[in-house]
Amino acid sequence: MLSSVAAFLLLIIALLAIPLTLTFRVSWRQDLQGQIRLQWAFGLVRLRFPLSPSESPSPEGEEPARKTGSSDRPPRKKRNPLPAIRQQAFRRRIIRFISGLWHAVYKRDVNLHMRIGLGDPADTGQLWAFMGPVSGMLANIEEAAIDIEPDFLDSAFELDGSGTVRIIPLQLIYLAAGLLLSPPVWRGIRQMRATG
Repeated sequence: MLSSVAAFLLLIIALLAIPLTLTFRVSWRQDLQGQIRLQWAFGLVRLRFPLSPSESPSPEGEEPARKTGSSDRPPRKKRNPLPAIRQQAFRRRIIRFISGLWHAVYKRDVNLHMRIGLGDPADTGQLWAFMGPVSGMLANIEEAAIDIEPDFLDSAFELDGSGTVRIIPLQLIYLAAGLLLSPPVWRGIRQMRATG
């Protein structure tokens, strides 16, 4: 029985150690659009995921069906990331995760352009105090063209990206587990919930 469980676990680990290649083209303005192609097991498994808006436009002249009960719900509170970003331990842990993830991923022809704004210039300035140095480091990397710019006037999140990346799922799980089990991350999440 134990030998069967051990063999099954070894098989899972071996499968997760096989590289996974993602080719993507994404654009996010009002909705997420684009396409992701996945290759695994050295090309034996090939999948394609189109990204499109969740709701298709209704035919002309027809009113969209009203969702019952949605107007009765109170609006969801927006999470404010600034209290977490102000914590030095949280910032260090997130930067360490991003650095580990960056070095774990093989990148080819990666181009990313992001525009981020929180609607309040003061809040955007505080966010940019954290994002600015990260943006500067990413802009100087030869392996990819990454541009992140702030929007101090409006609340915005825009993304345009394309490229090919290759990852090892086992390595990604290790990095994600380290992040999720980190006490500074959970303290930051509690702060966001408390002030949201």
